Amino acid sequence: MLKKIYNWSSSWTGTIIIVLAIIFFIAQAFVIPSGSMRTTLLVGDMLFVKKFSYGIPTPTIPWVNVKILPDFNDNGHLIEGVRPQRGDIVVFFAPQKALNDGRLPEGTHFVKRAVAVGGDTIFLKDKNLYLHPNEGNDFVKEHFSNYETIQIGEKLFVVNPYEKEFQGIRKNPDIIKGFFHQELFDMQITTIPDDEFFMMGDNRDYSNDSRFWGTVPYKNVVGKPWFIYFSWDKDYKIRWDRMFKTIQTIQDETIFDMNFKEDSKGIY
Repeated sequence: MLKKIYNWSSSWTGTIIIVLAIIFFIAQAFVIPSGSMRTTLLVGDMLFVKKFSYGIPTPTIPWVNVKILPDFNDNGHLIEGVRPQRGDIVVFFAPQKALNDGRLPEGTHFVKRAVAVGGDTIFLKDKNLYLHPNEGNDFVKEHFSNYETIQIGEKLFVVNPYEKEFQGIRKNPDIIKGFFHQELFDMQITTIPDDEFFMMGDNRDYSNDSRFWGTVPYKNVVGKPWFIYFSWDKDYKIRWDRMFKTIQTIQDETIFDMNFKEDSKGIY
């Protein structure tokens, strides 16, 4: 039996089926094309996305965006799973408005951080993000005790959540040549619809995200970045220090690097 399986997997048919099964259900390779997630993810990072992080998306042939199975659950997933959590970096299909506004082809993927989930209330003012989680004020006091908060009516809002855990988030970035500048602007108080997510790039002034084209439904969610398998800069110089590191490791190192610079220089 084992020999038959080995012979089948070694054949062209077996190899193609195995590769497609991996792409459909386990992992898919992506390249970071823009600086919207800098410094967490860099242009030229090549990474695998874990496609089973939030359930199993309806299998789609890469590059041509053709589904090989119907969307039985009408939510873009063959098997439902947990939803993206606040602070997760998520890979998803660009919503239709983003495709229309950016004249992007169908099947374009985005990678952003989920800063709010269904039922949360948010607003933007003076380059600051304010979040009231759907769990209420007690949740804010318990889980965001190290953040500044403000009271508006009966709701307690967290000021700039995630910036202490994920110090790759930047509101005053360096100029990125060739990348369209879309500065943070004020946004009125908004409640996120159920089973949808407000996505923002870590490089806040250089990110085309939910501020411009709205929330992302679970139907569009593909998975979570897993690890970087290769990376090079614009001059094709290999970034050996990023090779085979998980995204969590990259984020942890960013925190360490930021703290080191702050300690050594007094300000960063």
